[in-house]
Amino acid sequence: MAAVTAYKYQAQALMRDYLLADPLVPYSSVLMGIVLCKMAYDFTRILSSFYFKGYTSLTKIQRIEWNNRGMSSAHAIFITAVSLYLVASTDLFSDRIKGPITFRNSIISTAALGVSVGYFITDLAMIFWLYPSLGGMEYVLHHTLSLVAIAYTMLSGEGQFYTYMVLISETTTPEINLRWFLDTAGLKKSSAYLINGILMFVAWLVARIFLFIYVFYHIYLHYSQIMQMHAFGYYLTFLVPSVLFVMNAMWFMKILKGVKKTLAKWP
Repeated sequence: MAAVTAYKYQAQALMRDYLLADPLVPYSSVLMGIVLCKMAYDFTRILSSFYFKGYTSLTKIQRIEWNNRGMSSAHAIFITAVSLYLVASTDLFSDRIKGPITFRNSIISTAALGVSVGYFITDLAMIFWLYPSLGGMEYVLHHTLSLVAIAYTMLSGEGQFYTYMVLISETTTPEINLRWFLDTAGLKKSSAYLINGILMFVAWLVARIFLFIYVFYHIYLHYSQIMQMHAFGYYLTFLVPSVLFVMNAMWFMKILKGVKKTLAKWP
């Protein structure tokens, strides 16, 4: 057991001192995020053409959106898993560690944020390219705020805890995309559509409403530490969660109406 632990620490040291020691890691991780988005987009297209017979009958814009949603689901799964790991399974942001939580970061946490920046750059570019087919101004606002906030915390190392807490809300993205997939595939009246709708409602309530309330409470408790941040980071800490929470609440009301409407029609 001791030998295994020793090898583990040696591997971590090798990763930290050699593979991830380059100061260009944030920029290389952004590039990696863009490349991974392209791979996820192409993988969705290839997989769908083989296993979904109706894929070829979709319009060109529907196929693009189909592939785009596959890409966004892949990012959501990745960043949610990383966020939960860093926040809940490591001591990086633990209260047991001395020092302001607002200045804690690691090479791994910074690199993961870079991948997320790469995704938001890619998705925002596609939204502008096909505007408004992939989303209106609310998506532009959401992605722009997210991109600015994540890029800042990636480059400065400030406020990464709050960034990852907000990124946990990406856990709702696969359910949203699955709802669109099922609707487009003509399965709106299926049991899968109803179950996914209920899961989406619960996930949204937990990850985009209750979790944000906790973030605001945490900000209140650690306000003295947040005051030590640079002015830009200080204002981002309050602005981004607040704007996103308002948007989340508005979308949640639409989801609630949709769930009620679906349940009312269900036999």
